[in-house]
Amino acid sequence: MKQIVAITIMLLINIRIMVASVVDYQIIPLPKNVELQNGSPFILDNSVAILYEGSDKLMKRNLMFLQQYIFDIAGIQVDTLTKKANDRPCIQLIIDAKIQAYEGYRIVVSEKEITIAGATPGGVFYGIQTLRKSLPLKRTTIEMPAVIINDVPRFAYRGMMLDCARHFFPLKFVKQYIEMMALHNMNFFHWHLTDDQGWRIEIKKYPRLTEFGSKRTGTVIGNNSDVDDEMPYGGFYTQEEIREIVEYARERYITVIPEIDMPGHMLAALACLPELGCTGGPYQVGHKWGVYNDVLCVGNQKTFEFVKNVLNEVITLFPSEYIHIGGDETPTLRWEHCPKCKALNVGSIQGYFTHQIEQYLAEKGRRVIGWDEMLEKGVQPTTTIMSWRGTAPGFKAAELGHDVVISPLTHCYFDYYQTKDTRYEPSVTGMWPIDVEKVYNLDPIPDSLSVTAKQHIIGVQANLWTEHVPTFRVAEYQLLPRMSALAEVQWTDQKRKNFNSFKQRITRFTAIYDHYGWQYALHLWPERMVKDRWKQ
Repeated sequence: MKQIVAITIMLLINIRIMVASVVDYQIIPLPKNVELQNGSPFILDNSVAILYEGSDKLMKRNLMFLQQYIFDIAGIQVDTLTKKANDRPCIQLIIDAKIQAYEGYRIVVSEKEITIAGATPGGVFYGIQTLRKSLPLKRTTIEMPAVIINDVPRFAYRGMMLDCARHFFPLKFVKQYIEMMALHNMNFFHWHLTDDQGWRIEIKKYPRLTEFGSKRTGTVIGNNSDVDDEMPYGGFYTQEEIREIVEYARERYITVIPEIDMPGHMLAALACLPELGCTGGPYQVGHKWGVYNDVLCVGNQKTFEFVKNVLNEVITLFPSEYIHIGGDETPTLRWEHCPKCKALNVGSIQGYFTHQIEQYLAEKGRRVIGWDEMLEKGVQPTTTIMSWRGTAPGFKAAELGHDVVISPLTHCYFDYYQTKDTRYEPSVTGMWPIDVEKVYNLDPIPDSLSVTAKQHIIGVQANLWTEHVPTFRVAEYQLLPRMSALAEVQWTDQKRKNFNSFKQRITRFTAIYDHYGWQYALHLWPERMVKDRWKQ
């Protein structure tokens, strides 16, 4: 009888080994240090519990995220505990002050326990993402080899921008965008909410901005065409919806930075408040893409009253230290012929405007961030520059002592097409293709920069402009897998980056895209290429 029992136990052990799936710690973005250890693996199955013994609300939320991820990825339902149970295998979440990096984390996997420790709840969350991405997408018992992972991001600012002014995206997709960012360890969501072609944020003091400014009576067809579809188009976010998105992002350790583009790119506002333009109008919400000559009249004091009133409501909705004020592509033609603007008698009208807004936001405890043209017009040392016209403006700003986010159109404009073979591309724009390898090879801190300037490069961001991105499926196609390449630029040490290694890991990583039903481009896998994939 004992022999039969022993044989049965051995058979059960063998069956367990045969059906168990083994995790893969070679994820995206690649962690700083992964050291496999001797010892038996941790077995993740229904007997496991997640343990957090503290009272921090964000950590409790982390616990719920991990429980959700394990069930979602592996179909394994694990319990949660607030007190350790004897001999029960557990995944313990810990705040550890010994971890010096603010967003750093450490994972230790042993036979009976996994610990995910971070200096902050955010660090623990990134450790949870690493565990999540390591899990196989199979509904089986999971074997986790003993390991110690120590990780820390290269940059403090890891951003993505979504333009909801040219094309409006519903809350469901905005939340999906944030989920995609969280998966990739990103922490700043730059939300482009206003432009010539639409005003997308409710401002209660100026209801016309959304009653009329959120709607255009038609949209140009194709690239730089004079043919209009004559179809009404619009949409905006209520303040309650804005708060919902800000909280949704906060729970995932993502700060939402609103952009109210000024003093140019303001045609949608001028269509509602024509007295704020140099000519007095009439104006209409833009149908075409590109740059319009009509901008805010800086010589009109009502302009500053309007801007400050708008910003007052914006800062009550967004707790972000940064408020993005655009500052790009501002023609001076109207100012040059405007008596009020000429009467200012200042060297730079845009510089004058920017200084007023910098001072006002500083009084409110906020900081200005804006596109790199602002540097040419004069800005305060506290203003952060987002370098889009290549990397050179950003490097110049860093040498001058400004904090800088590198976001060049050469590598980080995800509306640009991804291959010269445009048979497989949607109707997108771009002066050149930006493929996955080009994104991956961006080095935001070249050796030529001074030591001081290098310290002012605080991060990297990619932008999804949506003039030619009308649907969420096209948006997904433009984002993935380039977002994964960007994540490794933002997070992983330059010396650890290797594109051949990335190609191997991204092939596995696409299983996660598939799992969530996200569309993605197939240029890395030409044998899988199909036309009109973004329509599927």
